[in-house]
Amino acid sequence: MSPSNFSPSADRNKQPILEVLQALLPPRGRALEIASGTGQHAAWFTAALPQWAWQSSDFDAMALPGIGQWLAQAGGGAQPAPVRIDVRDASWPSGAAEFSEPFDLVYCANMLHIAPWPCCAGLMQGSARYMAPQARLVLYGPYLEPDVPTAPGNLAFDRDLRARDPQWGLRHLPDVVEQAGLAGLALQQRHAMPANNLLLVFGRAQS
Repeated sequence: MSPSNFSPSADRNKQPILEVLQALLPPRGRALEIASGTGQHAAWFTAALPQWAWQSSDFDAMALPGIGQWLAQAGGGAQPAPVRIDVRDASWPSGAAEFSEPFDLVYCANMLHIAPWPCCAGLMQGSARYMAPQARLVLYGPYLEPDVPTAPGNLAFDRDLRARDPQWGLRHLPDVVEQAGLAGLALQQRHAMPANNLLLVFGRAQS
């Protein structure tokens, strides 16, 4: 695998995330990963969760072949081909036949802070469209929380992101939770993770 298709941070955090998923998920199901990036998470999770069908995706169509390479080497069995998804689109995947079956998990890591803010609403609305009744939406990444001191490294990261693109930056957790609520989803679990990240679990809000 070429270095251009390898993320050191994804390599470091894949096992801590997997351990939370293993405790959270049933033995089998269908997962949709938004913003698969290099494909390292998809490869690691499919190898460890062989009874799960894992639909990977990315906004960047150029990333899809590399994701497919990781999946082919993972040893997790045959998986659906990666597809392009712009979360702001009215149907997923983008420019192709719409998903016809619901997913038991929608998983998205490290996207919200490197995407325009409207992508948060798109992610929540789209996830709600394609989630099965008891499904979970799992988000991973750094967030800003009220009354919780932000680590210096995350503050520096936020400044760097905003300097690179004014539409980027760490998101305030209450704003993310608000967008989830507008889509009929509610925050159910918050897991503190290594390197000052959070793993957030959303489910359908109770009426």
